Amino acid sequence: MTNELEIRTCGVDHVGLSVSDLESTRKFFCDCLGWRVIGERPDYPAVFVSDGHGIVTIWQVESPSKAIAFDRRANVGLHHLAITVVDQASLDALYRRISAWPGVVMEFSPQLMGVGPKMHFITREPSGVRIEFAFNPRASANLVERPKDTAAHP
Repeated sequence: MTNELEIRTCGVDHVGLSVSDLESTRKFFCDCLGWRVIGERPDYPAVFVSDGHGIVTIWQVESPSKAIAFDRRANVGLHHLAITVVDQASLDALYRRISAWPGVVMEFSPQLMGVGPKMHFITREPSGVRIEFAFNPRASANLVERPKDTAAHP
């Protein structure tokens, strides 16, 4: 029997999102955010995207016209996906770029999270999934850019 103290996790492998419009969400992640496709399953259909640090699996719902939008105050499920941004300039640039992207809804512009110093904003991508972009000045010195080709296929 394994000792309970030896059982540990070491991070999130990937996050899977169900979306109503696979292509619009893929374009949001890849064309707007600069992520890249690292795998696909056309039979599902699904696309796996990565920024070189994390992986998001985007799954097309079976009947987009019958899909029920998520209500973060009433439904159990993913409240939002939070993505780390390396610095304030990148947070501001992302806000401007995403604000102009077709089909997105901006919930609020960059602002302090609580009393700070962390800054963030939240948007809903074209299929309605809430995504938070956050910059923490206290952690920025520890962030290291990883080459984009190091992401593993899920």
